[in-house]
Amino acid sequence: AAILIQLQSRRIVKAQDIADRFAISLRTVYRDVNTLHEAGVPVIGEPGTGYSLGHGYRLPPVMFTMEEATAFLTAEKLIEKLSDKKTFAHYQSALFKIKATLRSADKDYIQNIEEHILVMDNPWLPPTKQGDSYTQLLLNSIIAQKVVELNYAAINTDKPTLRQVEPVGIFFMTGQWYLIAYCLLRKDYRNFRIDRIRQLQNTTIAFQQKHPSLKAYLNSVVKKESELQKVVMQVKKDGVKYLGNQKYYSGYVSEVDLGDKVEMTFLTAHPEGFVRWYLMIGDVAEILSPQSIKTKAKEMATLILKKVK
Repeated sequence: AAILIQLQSRRIVKAQDIADRFAISLRTVYRDVNTLHEAGVPVIGEPGTGYSLGHGYRLPPVMFTMEEATAFLTAEKLIEKLSDKKTFAHYQSALFKIKATLRSADKDYIQNIEEHILVMDNPWLPPTKQGDSYTQLLLNSIIAQKVVELNYAAINTDKPTLRQVEPVGIFFMTGQWYLIAYCLLRKDYRNFRIDRIRQLQNTTIAFQQKHPSLKAYLNSVVKKESELQKVVMQVKKDGVKYLGNQKYYSGYVSEVDLGDKVEMTFLTAHPEGFVRWYLMIGDVAEILSPQSIKTKAKEMATLILKKVK
């Protein structure tokens, strides 16, 4: 039944995808698919492509387990905070349909557990401001391969500029949604913060470029970054708490417990940014290597001292 649900989830499903999901061998996949075929399920095998179900075949309504429904409910709390209002409304509509398939006892459980799950805003950070309904419009333009027109206000200016772009994909990072798109004005790929889009207009202009997938593009950007520099730093054990999650943004890789100190290793593509972060926790930490980072930290600290009177 689980394989049958996966076959119905996509137009074509590769045998390897089924094997990976259920941690079984390809031989087992072939055997199970053949069993479905013998049971009267119209599974169509396309050599070199994958499996599909015969046109018009549908499973009866799927019954979700209580644990699956709880997972959907938890995701709802995240989507409410991390997506735009229109996407959240679509998700709520889908969740109502899921709840409708539950048994009465499970419905009572979901209703009671809902008030015990929350996603809180960080009180030390400004509230996340998501775009209006631009997420769905951008995704639609990617599927339709049509240019969109943005009225965009960059961070360094309050005066919006008009851009025609070919969207590649959207991603969420550090509290914000971003759009990667090919800008027809700049003739290159650009990164746009979706909450800074003041207005968005769909057009009928077809894409002129063939774009990589979002994952492939982001991987290529990482490769273009300067070579990563290894930084080793010792931190007093009682000072580790001051680093918080910022250590991950600074390239944290690993650490070794030395008793009253912790030796941490970082890989950074932005040495100056690393030094500026280090100065905030410099009273509890010491850079051991490389010398270039130590020298830069000393130069910055000297400039600061000159301004402190």
